[in-house]
Amino acid sequence: MRYVYGLTTALLLGGATATLVTGYPAGAQVAQNDESQMARVVPRDGAPESFADLTAQLQPAVVNIATRQRIEVQPNNPFAGTPFADLFGRRNQQQQQPTTREAQSLGSGFIISSDGYVVTNNHVVSPDNRATLEEITITMPDGTEYDADLVGADAASDLAVLKINSNRTFPFVKFGDSSKARPGDWVVAIGNPFGLGGTVTSGIVSAVYRNTGSGGAYDRYIQTDASINRGNSGGPLFDMQGNVIGINNAIFSPSGGSVGIGFAIPAEIAAPIVDQLRAGEEIERGFLGVSIQPVNDDLADSLGLPRNRGEFVQTVQSDGAADRAGIRAGDVVTKINGQDVTSDQTLSFLVANIKPGTRIPIELYRDGQRRTVTATVGKRPSENELRQQQMFDPDAEPDQAPEADSGAIEDKLGLQVLPMTAQIARQLGVGEDTTGLVIGAVDPNADAGRKGLQRGDIILTANYREIATIEDLEAIVADAERADREAVLLRIQRRGRPAQYVAVRLR
Repeated sequence: MRYVYGLTTALLLGGATATLVTGYPAGAQVAQNDESQMARVVPRDGAPESFADLTAQLQPAVVNIATRQRIEVQPNNPFAGTPFADLFGRRNQQQQQPTTREAQSLGSGFIISSDGYVVTNNHVVSPDNRATLEEITITMPDGTEYDADLVGADAASDLAVLKINSNRTFPFVKFGDSSKARPGDWVVAIGNPFGLGGTVTSGIVSAVYRNTGSGGAYDRYIQTDASINRGNSGGPLFDMQGNVIGINNAIFSPSGGSVGIGFAIPAEIAAPIVDQLRAGEEIERGFLGVSIQPVNDDLADSLGLPRNRGEFVQTVQSDGAADRAGIRAGDVVTKINGQDVTSDQTLSFLVANIKPGTRIPIELYRDGQRRTVTATVGKRPSENELRQQQMFDPDAEPDQAPEADSGAIEDKLGLQVLPMTAQIARQLGVGEDTTGLVIGAVDPNADAGRKGLQRGDIILTANYREIATIEDLEAIVADAERADREAVLLRIQRRGRPAQYVAVRLR
């Protein structure tokens, strides 16, 4: 479960200890999107008398997804941080090799073609960035199991496409038009919560485009009160015609369980991305290079702007698409390529869905005047690159360790580090030509923590040698160990202070 915002947003992934439970056998084994059949199943007016016929037709295409991953675990000193930390001796500890452990995940998915392509959430098949995916098992409602391959995954939209390794013909379902959904419409969710097998819940649509406040280009969900729980991730949300209008993704909950506020990725967002992943195409998204915030009531009043309109530009990346177009910090962007920027249709969402290289008009409000500039949309960096760019408020703790860090450096020095970039240099208040490694996190039980090293410090040199990459520092640490040295001399630059040398003991 991942905590994202507010009370709790829990990605609906089964735990590592969950056991796959086969659902009850289903009768229908053919594609289930014949409109004439659906018309007979569900009355056009009023609530359906039962969801049984609809479920019987759709459930054969909803599958359970189990994965097996291998995670490398570094050896730990149980006495670290105590006077007995050196009880076993540093050399004995160095001889310990990393061990591996097996992890599992459990989720849901649905088949979208007769030859066995399956859609699910990315976090179902990639639950831990430290893990190596080794096996994917698809279980049909009748209990039949198949191996599957990962065709493509997209972390930004949290979508993945799998392919079942079989030549048989599979039942399948199709995407519908989520834009036609309305608050109050009946919906049905089918999935695998808590490893119980095929489980069906019903409810209504609460909102078609719900912005949860968690940020990002795809913070735009169908909200429903249909019960959604752990293990429902990647399962379909159906309308009454049997079309997939959403992919169950997350819940808003103070306890981690369903409280009637569930979120599904709208089909109109998911379907084009799924098509690209299935075709093996790279997912390219537009990017302006700005950090933004919504226009709240106070900001709107201070600027004389309508409420619920536009987004305020806090910072502009140097030499990015917005910077080259003349957008400045303090501007309020009100339209992107002729489309209004609102809470339901954010700037990030609009720009992400524009092909990089496209020239677009951008309407904005500056110094009491409305202006229009033209920007050439850039290419959105990867999620890892974005995390690195955004992580360095030195006073803030990172939500998770930077993925560019080095396990060897963390083991030997108790530091998580990543290379310096121009963006991080600006955030740390140093010249963009500064070279070195940036400390992302410090183990308080390591000597580096006891010596006062902290997040946002820049390592300029090690043992008087300049460093620009993680490999540079790893090589220096390795040289020190071969020379039987028990410490490395680091030159540390901290914002607002002169650089100083700090000797950090290896562990």
